[in-house]
Amino acid sequence: MIPYLQAEHLTKSVGDRVLFTDISFSIGEGQRVALIARNGTGKTTLLNILSGNLAYDSGNVITRRDLRVGYLPQHPSLSLGMSVLEACLNCDNAAIRTIMSYEKALLSGNEEQMALAGAEMDAHKAWNYEARIKQILGMLKITKLNQPVETLSGGQLKRVALANVLISEPELLLLDEPTNHLDLEMIEWLEKFLKQSGMALLMVTHDRYFLDNVCSDIIELDNQRLYSYHGNYAYYLEQHSQREATDSAENSRLQNLYRRELDWIRRMPQARGHKSKDRIDNFHKLEQRLSGYAQNKDISLQVKSEYIGSKIFEARYVSKSFGELRILDNFYYNFSRYEKLGIVGKNGTGKSTFLKMLLGIEKPDSGSFDIGQTVRFGYYRQEGIKFDEQMKVLDVVRDIAEEIDLGGGRKLSASQFLQHFCFAPSQQHNYVYKLSGGERQRLHLCQVLMSNPNFLVLDEPTNDLDIATLNILEDYLINFKGCVIVVSHDRYFMDKVVDHLFVFEGDGIVKDFPGNYTQFREYSESQRRSETNATILPKTEKRQKTANTDNNIKKKLTYNQQQELKALEMEIPELEERKRQLETMLSGAILTPEQIRQVSADYNCVSAELDAKELRWLELSE
Repeated sequence: MIPYLQAEHLTKSVGDRVLFTDISFSIGEGQRVALIARNGTGKTTLLNILSGNLAYDSGNVITRRDLRVGYLPQHPSLSLGMSVLEACLNCDNAAIRTIMSYEKALLSGNEEQMALAGAEMDAHKAWNYEARIKQILGMLKITKLNQPVETLSGGQLKRVALANVLISEPELLLLDEPTNHLDLEMIEWLEKFLKQSGMALLMVTHDRYFLDNVCSDIIELDNQRLYSYHGNYAYYLEQHSQREATDSAENSRLQNLYRRELDWIRRMPQARGHKSKDRIDNFHKLEQRLSGYAQNKDISLQVKSEYIGSKIFEARYVSKSFGELRILDNFYYNFSRYEKLGIVGKNGTGKSTFLKMLLGIEKPDSGSFDIGQTVRFGYYRQEGIKFDEQMKVLDVVRDIAEEIDLGGGRKLSASQFLQHFCFAPSQQHNYVYKLSGGERQRLHLCQVLMSNPNFLVLDEPTNDLDIATLNILEDYLINFKGCVIVVSHDRYFMDKVVDHLFVFEGDGIVKDFPGNYTQFREYSESQRRSETNATILPKTEKRQKTANTDNNIKKKLTYNQQQELKALEMEIPELEERKRQLETMLSGAILTPEQIRQVSADYNCVSAELDAKELRWLELSE
């Protein structure tokens, strides 16, 4: 394996906070690596260092000479004044520059420019490349190529930046949360794209199915150190559990040592202090090491929720549209107590709008939502909320409540509650402006849960949360004694939490599926295969049935007609197979414009010939 990148003894601090110390690892040709760590421990910082965008305190980053590196930041920014097309094709590649000129000529409609650009495409042999680019843009639903980038939403910016980094075809690709703002269809396409490409990969993601399907190696940043696992996510969980068991045993040993040393420190005569400086220094190092173990301890959390009655909500024939975009069409549903509902669908089909109508933020065009009197919503917004940047983390939660009721006379203080969501006591006194994006989302989640709701409405709660927090949230929701509606593109999360789905198919169509996301995908795939077979097989089956059950037909035909019928029964299946092959080429293959024209012409000829022969077969059969 050819080495692409080598990180040697890297150390990085931000202010007085050490993110990682003396870490080393390498990435080679074709290797696909996932980086796992808690929010705020340095994942994004490490990617910025490797991409050359950030300095480090000590160590070395060595890359192969002339290595092409592509980087997708978690929150990309694009140069103002660019169009979407320019942003997607903004890279140092002569063929891509030629394609950009050609696409601009197409958008302008100027025939002279189109002819010149077409000649340049021929000269650079860029037609195959252009078809590949069109496939990437199409799958990421990037269609308004003239739109200025400054008018794009955060999700649109992320998809344009992702398109750019994939189109540039780097040898090493660094991805920071690539699945954020992608719908499930896009995520599944991106999985296949990355697996089939020859690019080496280092990515940060909270999507565990995506991680499992794409990556073969995992590195974990924990307590300023790096751990490597050669295997998938399931293997990582097994090895991580074993490491935690070892750490627990080591922690017990250190605790015993700490108690002995603390007793010595307290009894040590002051006059002899200068003779034991090394022992005192070692004591303080031991104290710091133990604090690292304490911060990494996850605790199961079960919070008492408010009583919820038998009436939850009834959606009474609700309709909603935005211009020609129809979200709901005469939708009716009676929500039951303790339901845990997942909502899936492509971007733009109205999932978030549905939640806002339920909460009264958005008004339906017609119909209504009748909410039960005991329902108390807790709403986690996809876009998050604005915090007072000068407040401390602990004070943000104390503004909601000083303590939270666990039931049975047990209570947690605001500080103890924050610790359950991986905010160590030292972090709780940090100011909000110092928090990472994932830590802010975690704080927003704490605010929502701290208010003791009995109906949780969660809009993309998994974005920007680390895997450790997701595990805590999943356990919380599984044991939650109330109702849940969640919109999420995280398939692993949905499979663990929800018991049925609303599938938003677009144009106001919403289907209720009784199962989790994996079961829905399996069902959809079986339906697709059945529909495909239904279009392919009937005519062949009809011919076979007619031949097998009614041999008297041939007795009524002349000899020449019998021979013609036999020939048709051999030719028609061959034409059907040829037609299927051409359909596959048109829908999935990367073709030049000339090849597309030729395949389309062949398809039309085969279809016409097949129709004529089937009509003749029916005439002879009848």
